[in-house]
Amino acid sequence: MNTADIDPLTLAIAPPPNETAQERAEREYAEAEALRISNEIDEQLRREKEGEKKKKRPVKLLLLGQSESGKTATLKNFQLTYAKREWMAERNNWRAVIFLNLVRNVNYILDMLTREMAAASLPSPEYVGSSDESSEDVQLSSGKPRLKFKEKHRLLKLRLGPLRRIQTDLERRFGATALEPQSTSVMTAAPFSESEESESNRRVLKEFSINSSNGWKSAFEKIRAMRAAARADGDAAAVRRIQDSDDEIADVIAGCRDDMKAIWEDSTVREMLSRSKTRLEDSAGFFINDVERIAVSNYEPTDDDVIRARLRTLGVQEYKFIFELGRTVGQEWRLYDVGGTRSSRAAWYPYFDDVNAIIFLAPISCFDEKLAEDRRVNRLEDSFLLWRSVCACKLLSRTQLILFLNKCDLLQAKLQRGVRIRDSVPSFGDRRNEISAATRYFQQHFREILKQYSPVQRTFFVHLTSVIDTRSTAATLGAVEESILRDHLRRADLM
Repeated sequence: MNTADIDPLTLAIAPPPNETAQERAEREYAEAEALRISNEIDEQLRREKEGEKKKKRPVKLLLLGQSESGKTATLKNFQLTYAKREWMAERNNWRAVIFLNLVRNVNYILDMLTREMAAASLPSPEYVGSSDESSEDVQLSSGKPRLKFKEKHRLLKLRLGPLRRIQTDLERRFGATALEPQSTSVMTAAPFSESEESESNRRVLKEFSINSSNGWKSAFEKIRAMRAAARADGDAAAVRRIQDSDDEIADVIAGCRDDMKAIWEDSTVREMLSRSKTRLEDSAGFFINDVERIAVSNYEPTDDDVIRARLRTLGVQEYKFIFELGRTVGQEWRLYDVGGTRSSRAAWYPYFDDVNAIIFLAPISCFDEKLAEDRRVNRLEDSFLLWRSVCACKLLSRTQLILFLNKCDLLQAKLQRGVRIRDSVPSFGDRRNEISAATRYFQQHFREILKQYSPVQRTFFVHLTSVIDTRSTAATLGAVEESILRDHLRRADLM
């Protein structure tokens, strides 16, 4: 037979020519051993594959809502409630952020005070009545008395001046990625709009922020890495400089404690803020009311302080928690916190694909407020439009939607001050201007949007929340966890 006609594989596995009986036995033993090892490897791979199939898939939860709706505070509540060890390990890192929030509150007042004092020093045709400007009877044409700034205001500005440097130092501490976010006036609330950004309507939101893939964790990691590097290099001078900087910041803030309290409690400053319709106490990251407790050299953050602390992040942040409590102990949860300004909503769409549930946060206290990025748009109306676009998205037709009507505490305080809902929301009509009627009205409106625009019929899950209240939020998250777990197991065909 011509060897060219023989299959090469047959030639390769054919026994050697003139093979002895002993050589044949050795060869067959080696082949059997190789087959055994191969089968063991195949079995191990099969077991690993089966294990992967049985392994719990992570629960993916997306937090949506406009800017300052409470998404990050909700995420921190999840960590506090279900990943306590990790929370405790990170809690003291928030000290610098809370210091930053506090000095930013004060510097905001100082900036406004500087402008108003400069304006008050100039003669104005708007003033009528006595030509003696020192007279308390001098009135504005609007009927409001002219603000009277005194020597104590000038001294407060001087004594609180070091806080500007402290703010800059604290911002620099979080790294070169800190920047001021630029928002645009996008004419739609849809998170997947194809509308072009309007350059003419661009304005800068002057708020310190962190641009990272996992938010505060990246910010804190930079600080830890800097300290660890100094210790690892045996650079005692660098370690001492870092510690001295921490001590100096705390000492400067502690030294300004009485003056910070004085400027906040000053009646003229309060009137100045009132005339500009500024309510710092309703803003995220407000800590001046706690200045006596926080502005001390040995301050340590409480859980509530951390929940209230604001460190704005840009883009989409992913946080991974292994739950230590609840019905999903040992389960990995992946929470996604996304930027809420209109110009950043185009980044949401890729995260819709395999998410288990969406918590949509709608701050209902802002019925009389405008979007920071577009002053023509009412914040409540923007939430309605955004909720409608999420409900109508076909990609999310099988995704569980959970609505948090948030900031109920601020809503109640606003109504108690006499602010009327119908002045900003005419459709509210003659309903009683109280919290129960307001929440029922807003809840019904969101329900109707879901019913009208959802591609499929689905259950309306809604919770009235104030996510800075850790105790009540923990109870709400328990109900949310159970609801998401049931849907997660149903998807896995385990129910």
